[in-house]
Amino acid sequence: MLFEPSDEQRMIVDTVREFVRNELCPHENEVERLDEVPAAVAAEIRRKALASGLYAANMPAALGGGGLDAVSMTLVERELGYTGYALQSLVARPSNILLACSEKQRDAYLLPTIRGERVDCLAMTEPGAGSDVRSMRTRAVRAGDDYVLNGGKHFISHADVADFVILFAATEPRVITAFLVDLETPGLTVRRGPACVSHRGYHTSELFFADCRIPSWQRLGAEGEGFALMGTWLGATRLSVAANCVGRGRRVLDLALEWAAQRQQFGQPIGRFQGVSFPLADLATELDAAELLTLRAAAGLDHGRTTDRQVAMAKLYASETLGRLTDQAVQVFGGMGLMSELPIERFWRDARLERIWDGTSEIQRHIIARSLLRPLGA
Repeated sequence: MLFEPSDEQRMIVDTVREFVRNELCPHENEVERLDEVPAAVAAEIRRKALASGLYAANMPAALGGGGLDAVSMTLVERELGYTGYALQSLVARPSNILLACSEKQRDAYLLPTIRGERVDCLAMTEPGAGSDVRSMRTRAVRAGDDYVLNGGKHFISHADVADFVILFAATEPRVITAFLVDLETPGLTVRRGPACVSHRGYHTSELFFADCRIPSWQRLGAEGEGFALMGTWLGATRLSVAANCVGRGRRVLDLALEWAAQRQQFGQPIGRFQGVSFPLADLATELDAAELLTLRAAAGLDHGRTTDRQVAMAKLYASETLGRLTDQAVQVFGGMGLMSELPIERFWRDARLERIWDGTSEIQRHIIARSLLRPLGA
């Protein structure tokens, strides 16, 4: 199948590429040094993203979003992947789970998020419930017209700058329900989590609920529907991770090729040695394959034919290809590849996270294997 972008998609790619290069990349070194995006920089990037129409591009046009289809959004994510999450997250793509909002919830949460007036985050992971999300112990107990929340979450991305959280909690053992919880709600405490070596400036937090009471209208969907809602989000975000990995991989490959062409050893560019050029040739091939897997899953999503296996294959292969590519780039650069003077060591560190979040490589392999064996009765 040939994936040839339309004229409109090419224009979208050019617009996002120019925005990333001109508005995001110039701040990379500062974010790396400070481990945060300065507030004034963040505000300016959000303002420009809104003005350029890039903000909430994944949301329906009827609600004020960009209304892009899955393939177009995948191309956008690929271009945003050129830089790190701390900066690209300012070009917000609100969680698609918010599309399940009721009319009252739309006015309070969904529409303000699309307009850039509020920022969302999503809380699913717990210390004892990572891949096995049904084992989560954060409880939501009905109390009249309210729910009372108790428990804790960790590794919650973006909670330090969010206004509300899309919370998944157990209303019964292994029965998951979703809620919308404002972060200033009494009984909810947000604490910055441990420092991570990957994606500096993009932080994770810990959330603690102690008799945190919310009205029942803030329940998202019916009781017990949380796992299904979670599945819609995971499919979309795993595709985004795959596309981001492809975009970052393109950047790393370009840097490695440029270095291999310029760096001289034994009287010639090191790229003329097969020990350098052949691994890069292999990885260029793998990167193309990762992109095609990702676009295939996105195209299937647009036509209602994407399977969990296709998304899992894209996320697995793209993230592991990026890991191999960044490791090889360090080898090509030699000692300089590990120096903070160059961005290679940053890409190497950042790449390691992609095989863990939004479903580990092992979970993706489980999804793929399950789909292969199920028709055989295994």
